[in-house]
Amino acid sequence: MNNRVYIFDTTLRDGEQSPGVSLNFEEKIQIARQLEKLGVDIIEAGFPVASPGDFDGVKRVADEIRGAQVAALARANQKDIDVAWEAIKNGENPRIHTFLATSDIHLKHKLKKTRDEVLEMAYNSVAHAAKYTGNIEFSAEDAGRSDLDFVCKVFGEVIRAGAKVLNFPDTVGYTVPWEFGEKIKYVMENTPGIENVIVSVHCHNDLGLATANVLSAIVNGARQVETTINGIGERAGNTAMEEVVMALKTRENSMSYMTNINTQQIIPTSRLVSALTGMSVQPNKAIVGVNAFLHESGIHQDGVLKERTTYEIIDPKDIGLFQTNIVLGKHSGRHALKARLEEMGYNLSEEDIERVQARFKSLCDKKKEVFPEDLEAIVAEEILRIPDTYSLKYLHVAGGSGIIPTATVVLEIEGKEERMASLGAGPIDAAYNAVSALTKNTSKLLKFNVSSITGGTDAMGEVMVRLEEDGIIVNGHGVDPDIINASVKAYLNALNRLAYKKKNN
Repeated sequence: MNNRVYIFDTTLRDGEQSPGVSLNFEEKIQIARQLEKLGVDIIEAGFPVASPGDFDGVKRVADEIRGAQVAALARANQKDIDVAWEAIKNGENPRIHTFLATSDIHLKHKLKKTRDEVLEMAYNSVAHAAKYTGNIEFSAEDAGRSDLDFVCKVFGEVIRAGAKVLNFPDTVGYTVPWEFGEKIKYVMENTPGIENVIVSVHCHNDLGLATANVLSAIVNGARQVETTINGIGERAGNTAMEEVVMALKTRENSMSYMTNINTQQIIPTSRLVSALTGMSVQPNKAIVGVNAFLHESGIHQDGVLKERTTYEIIDPKDIGLFQTNIVLGKHSGRHALKARLEEMGYNLSEEDIERVQARFKSLCDKKKEVFPEDLEAIVAEEILRIPDTYSLKYLHVAGGSGIIPTATVVLEIEGKEERMASLGAGPIDAAYNAVSALTKNTSKLLKFNVSSITGGTDAMGEVMVRLEEDGIIVNGHGVDPDIINASVKAYLNALNRLAYKKKNN
């Protein structure tokens, strides 16, 4: 059997379903370009029938990306499939990815269908997709909890209808590695025609076993894995692409499989996705966490200094984690700035670089050295931001011992400047009260997190907020050397995302 493992990346679809994540067109295309540079084989760009905004985002990715297949998700019905094809038809070897649940619990409570009805729906949906393309993937949703003989029967029917990839998802992250491997083996041995297709797996991380389950599936015959960058996704997330790829690369003596991933693009891709989704990577996250290659123990430090492999099984350079000789500061030119941005995964127009350079020079007046994390923040704010419904024109706060915290805020709302002064428990609370009054905001603040992007007292402050209104959850991100400014920027960014999401969904 071929030892090539195909990487199907669903960061732009399943990853975007993470609570609070809502990517605009420019953010989606930036991530798609970086995924292309990373070397993924298939980019699942979204669920076109979900909304006009999702359709347009998928279409733009399919129209532009040429180094990878672009897939669109569709339920097992003609309308979904027609809309999906319309979105991706100009792509390079576009893929229709249709799905239907096969577990009895889903059939009874969600679909309210019999097995025979599901069998017919699966066949008909793939046969309809085959009118458009031969590149069709079928997923048996909740296959991990399904009767395997029924899954084999469904798979046999969709192969007959024209499916070329069969996906066996552990939709709710229920299975354990040895069990999941056995399930894949059973399907491989009992599905008619399976020797002519690729078997794929899509695992969720509810029990923290997604990567282990995927590796077990590969050993038992799966040759496509569905992953996201940093493992983002619904609930506890999806299988992390970087973990699977580096496990195969690091343990090739034990698992002789290969991917087409350029591993030196892992860190740039991870940081780009984190910056644009507003989902920070936990410090101790495998492969891409900031602590993954840090050694505090004296024994470990001594060992690494003498011979890196004593305590590091991965060379940091293999994933793109290396120190550059280019130090960016106030005397750095446009060429150095552009080179660093490209190294970080950003492909910007000359006009966009001009805008970034202006902010960069302004920041250089406030701090001696500008780090990649600072540039990520500048790009996120200046280039990839959604259209502003509300923009900050003026902010003044007063606080301190014995002083009632107050804030005066001026916002531009639909071309008109509005101002408000408010009190609060502290200066940030006072500023938020003023913004809420001006925007007539009724959302609930679910999360407020403050951190520094880099070290030092001149570090850029980073604020992440999460808002919820009428069941819609959005994240907001703001950076500034002044933490109060950063807080207000984050709040307004979330309110703008909320307005954008209401308008486009």
